[in-house]
Formats: sequence, C-alpha cells, structure tokens
Amino acid sequence: MSQEIHTPITAEEIGHEFEGHAPTANVSDYAIEDWITLIVFWLMAGCVFLQFFTRYVLNDSYAWTEEIAINCLIGVVFLGSVMCVRTSRHIQVDVFYHYMPAGLARVLATFVDIVRIGFFAYGCHLMWRYVDIVADEQMVTIDLPRNIVFYSVLVAFALMLIRAIIVFVANIRRGYSVLERPEEFQTIEG
Repeated sequence: MSQEIHTPITAEEIGHEFEGHAPTANVSDYAIEDWITLIVFWLMAGCVFLQFFTRYVLNDSYAWTEEIAINCLIGVVFLGSVMCVRTSRHIQVDVFYHYMPAGLARVLATFVDIVRIGFFAYGCHLMWRYVDIVADEQMVTIDLPRNIVFYSVLVAFALMLIRAIIVFVANIRRGYSVLERPEEFQTIEG
C-alpha cells in the first residue's frame, strides 16, 4: 500500500489560491421553481428577521411572523425538492451499482426511476385528498385559508412528478443514470 505524499505549502501560497476569478453564474441553469423557492426563502428570512426585531428590540413580537415563517419553510422544503429531482441531487446509494454487472445496474436504475415516479404520483393523490379535507380551515394568527400552504405542497409534488418523468426519459435516452455513473453528473466550476 502506497503512502500519500503531501507537498508542503505556505500560508501565502494558500492565500493566492483565493485570488482567482469567481465562476460566472449561468442563469439558464435555473428553472422557474428555483426562482419561486428563492422568493419564498427570502420571505421566510424576512419574517424571521421581523420576529427577531420585534421580539428582542421592540419587546413586542408580531405573532403572525412565526406562522408565516413556518409555512414558508414548508414551501422551501417541498419546492426545493423539485430542484433536487430535476438535478438528481437527492440522497442516493450508488455504491452497489459499481459492483454489479452493467445490465443489472441499468435494470435496477430504471426500476428506481419508475418507483420514484410512482411515489410522486401517490404523493400528488394524497395531497389532493388532504387539501380537500382542510379546505375550510383558517390560519391561526392571520385570516388566510390554510390550504394555501397545502396547495403549494401539492404543486411541488406535481412538479416533482413531472421532473421525475423528464429525468426518467433522459436516463433512458442517455443509457445511464446518476446511480450508474455519478461522475458524469458532477459539475466542473472554474
């Protein structure tokens, strides 16, 4: 077994590593759900800041900020999940695929894609039923219907379903998925 050899480097040399140019952001890499998630995130951050300010600076907190922040967090989680489905970034176990024959790995990865599509379809069905159950409920601190939050989760599940189908079709056309060849999905910055 060979031993790793590390070249000594000074603090000044390390500091020069940060002088490079920052990678250029490519707006076309982002989809509509990314922008909506960003807006909901900043709305949540604004509510949290407002609650902190009113509680600790003014000593008279607005009760509605916590409920809105929690509901925004729900939106951020589920809309952010749409981004993860689109970019194949959800947590996954791909180590097994390196030790199995390519044909078996392809079949198993296709099965995983189909199960994922089924899961999101079932999630859409459950959320549709749940939204109908809580249709008349109001939020506790403000006079808004509670189903606004659950409609956003329903929309997120529908978008995850659509994105999962798109990923499935792309995997079929490409002949492999992120499970089989994760290195092909790594983005190189610089």
